[in-house]
Amino acid sequence: MSRLIPESELILNEDGSIYHLHLKPENLASLVFTVGDPDRVDLVSQYFDQIDFKTRKREFVTHTGWINGQRVTVMSTGMGTDNIEILMTELDALVNIDLETRKVKENHTALKIIRLGTSGAMQSDIPVGSLLASEKAVGMDTLMQFYDSEGFPQSWGDSVREVLNVGFTPYEVEGSSMLLQKLDASFSRGITLTSPGFYAPQGREVRLKPKIDQMIEKLAALEVDGSRLTNFEMETAGYYCMGKLLGHEVLSLNAIVANRITQEFDKEAAKTVDLLIRTALKLF
Repeated sequence: MSRLIPESELILNEDGSIYHLHLKPENLASLVFTVGDPDRVDLVSQYFDQIDFKTRKREFVTHTGWINGQRVTVMSTGMGTDNIEILMTELDALVNIDLETRKVKENHTALKIIRLGTSGAMQSDIPVGSLLASEKAVGMDTLMQFYDSEGFPQSWGDSVREVLNVGFTPYEVEGSSMLLQKLDASFSRGITLTSPGFYAPQGREVRLKPKIDQMIEKLAALEVDGSRLTNFEMETAGYYCMGKLLGHEVLSLNAIVANRITQEFDKEAAKTVDLLIRTALKLF
């Protein structure tokens, strides 16, 4: 018998939409593109053949429409894995929980969720202006301290903990192999480090000096089973672990707009993001 989920645990708005995303099941396509910046939603949906639905609540902006006969959704998430935990939980609830009876559906629905984000390279040979797909992510945030991640790989987490001398073990999780197979030569592939912040957690120094000295250099030099870390960002590991636990196909695609080793920033970052969007929409 399906468990009844109390009103306090899965909150709905007065119109029956799910609390944070302000969506009803009929507003969501099974193919979902996500972006961090709410202003970037328009940059994606401008390529839709038509838009049938728009809504906005907090940092979550959603457009649903059609491309080449396929129904698609694009939505913004804001920054950080805390937002991704909300996003993934509520997207899953929209397709796998009957919001009227508050019971889990007997038949599971797997969404295809593709992140279109910006990222900074941590290897000198990954140029700004390039596109990179995250085959795997290593999370330096605390999200997996609150979920059962038993069975997740530990090799990268153990290595990062040791080289940075931090008091926790980062978690490690792979992206969707099914979605990765759809990529072409437009994308290089790599292992993405997800950080819980933009400045010190990514080795940046403005006025405050980071506690971890030479963080970028230490991580760039790290190798595990012949592989290396390729880039920094703030959401991918959260996507991958929640997708794995909830049973959805998730892939993170990155526009490389900075190189932390060469200290370059992409002067045409807007064009690189547009390239990422157009390339992804054609492939999926």
